[in-house]
This record gives sequence, C-alpha cells and structure tokens, in this order.
Amino acid sequence: MQPLIDNARSFGQRPEEFAGLAAGQSPQVLFITCSDSRVVPALITGARPGELFELRTAGNIVPPYGSGTPTGEAATIEYAVNVLGVQDVVVCGHSHCGAVGALVRGDDLAAVPAVRDWLAHAAEDPKASDPQDPTVAEAVQNHVLTQLLRLRSYPCVERRLTAGQLRLHGWYYEVHTGRVRAHRAETDSFEAL
Repeated sequence: MQPLIDNARSFGQRPEEFAGLAAGQSPQVLFITCSDSRVVPALITGARPGELFELRTAGNIVPPYGSGTPTGEAATIEYAVNVLGVQDVVVCGHSHCGAVGALVRGDDLAAVPAVRDWLAHAAEDPKASDPQDPTVAEAVQNHVLTQLLRLRSYPCVERRLTAGQLRLHGWYYEVHTGRVRAHRAETDSFEAL
C-alpha cells in the first residue's frame, strides 16, 4: 500500500496539469470492462484524464435494462449516452477472466453468493469449445458479443444507434501479451486492432 500512497502524494504536486479538468468532462468513449486489476483502460488506450468514461463490473457484465430496481451500471450507461453524449461504447473482455471462467467451468460459487447472483446477469453461459483453456479466449469473446447485444436493449443506446450517433465496439484484451483484438462484423471474428 505504501508505494500507492507515495505516488498519490506526489501526484497532487502538479496541479497545473489538472486545472482544466475542473471545467467539466467531455469524454468521447464509454469503456465497459472487468474490475480485474490487470485491466487498466487508460493504460491500454493511452487515454488522459477526461478522455474515457469507465464502467467496471465483475466480468464486464451489462445487466438487463429495466429490472425494476435502478442499478449503478444502468445509470452509468444512461449518463454517458444521454448526458455526456459519448460517440462510442467499448465492451472490453480479457483473457484469464475469473468470472467468465467460473461460468464456463460451472464452478460452485456458494461461498460467494453475491458473485454467484451477479454472474447470473451474464445472460447465458459463454460458449467455449475447450472449458479448460486458462485464457478462456473463445468464451470471453462470445461473452463480449452477448454484452453488446444486451447494451442494444437500453433505450438510450437504441435511440442513438438508430440516429447514427453511437457506435458499439467489442474488444478482447490479452493480459499475458498486452494485445487488443476488436470484433469485426464482416468476418465475425476478433482481429488485431
């Protein structure tokens, strides 16, 4: 913890670098990804403060819209799309994902009931031809596509898509190589950016 504290102390010693951020934010991208500590959106994209609006959830799950009770995830999506007017939404899954791996393997999650109940929002178990693959690449990529479909069910997303004011992107990040692959609709495959 101490190295993090030391960095936080020195970080605040450059106020001139951040003064402009007080005027507000106007990110162009909503970046939805996993809470996994190995996935760092600003590091992956090179984004500076104010350039990405982030939503991080276990397993980069987009919960169903209109479940009867408001969720922080739905509020974040709605705010990014309706208020901030982001032009792009990226759903980024990653290799070695514990959440997707648990779904693929059918792990017993009785000891972590909140995790179990959250993962039920994944819509369906991601498909994988090799459930023992530690990268769970195929399953994560299928899961990303499912979450993109789920996003389309949000009224604010659907309106902006129909108006041609929003683009959705599916990414797959390899934590062991740093490579990023994007889903290409024309080939229905994840290819290098």
